This record gives sequence, C-alpha cells and structure tokens, in this order.
Amino acid sequence: MGFLHLFIVNKSGGLILHRPLGPSAPSIGTNEWLRIGSTFHSLHAIAAEAGPVRLPGNKNSYGADDGIEDIQGGILLKCLQTRTGIKFVLTAEPGTTDLEVVLREIYVLYSDCALKDPFYELEMPIRCELFTNAVENLIERVNSEGAGKVR
Repeated sequence: MGFLHLFIVNKSGGLILHRPLGPSAPSIGTNEWLRIGSTFHSLHAIAAEAGPVRLPGNKNSYGADDGIEDIQGGILLKCLQTRTGIKFVLTAEPGTTDLEVVLREIYVLYSDCALKDPFYELEMPIRCELFTNAVENLIERVNSEGAGKVR
C-alpha cells in the first residue's frame, strides 16, 4: 500500500505538476504525462456532462455530476477539483486509505506555498521548491503515521 503519483491539471487541461510519490511508482516520461493530463481533463469534462440529471448529494447546482472523482481498479485514482477548475489527482495502490484527506492537505499546501510565491503565475507549471518539499514531507508523514494525524 502506498501512494504512486500526484498530478495537477489546470482548468484548461494543461499539466502543471507531476510527481512520483513512492518507490513503486512506474516511471513515465514527460510527454506521456502531458497526454495523461489532457486526456484526464477531457474525460473529466465528458463525465461531468454525461449525467445531466441532478443526483442526491450533487455539488453542482446546474444538475450535472462533478465529473470523475474516484476510480478503483488495479490502482486507486482520486480527484479533487477546486472551485477555480484546477484538478488535483492522486493515484495509489489498492488498500491505501484516506486519499481524500491527503488530497485536501495537498490543496492547502498549494494554496500556502505555490499561490503565495510572488514568482508563480496561475495556469503555469509549478516550480516552487517549498511546495515540492512540503508535499514530500506530507507523504512521508502519512506513510509513517497515517492520514488521521496529518494536521
């Protein structure tokens, strides 16, 4: 059990960050990551419009579902879409728990580290060492202590 990859996709479908999070994460080239990010963005948009009937507990007031939030199979994939359209996607091995908690904490780190960096521009690749180190520390802490003690 463990985390595999984190990727962040901007509201236009561009990949702004991809990081392997564990030793068992498969090695994927940059061009493949760009394709994965834009493909996920497209599938997320299609899934959001595929079910126009308002479902119980739906977050969107206009009726469509929220797109892809969770996929379970050979790996676990969890997506957190922010109000600004940025998608934080975390993949993990089956049996890994509390992906939602970790994703929310990564979003907080993004807000605290990347967005407050005066040299960071929205929609551009994240090149903030403070954010990268904070994510690595979070994953190490979760792997050793569990997600219940993240905060």
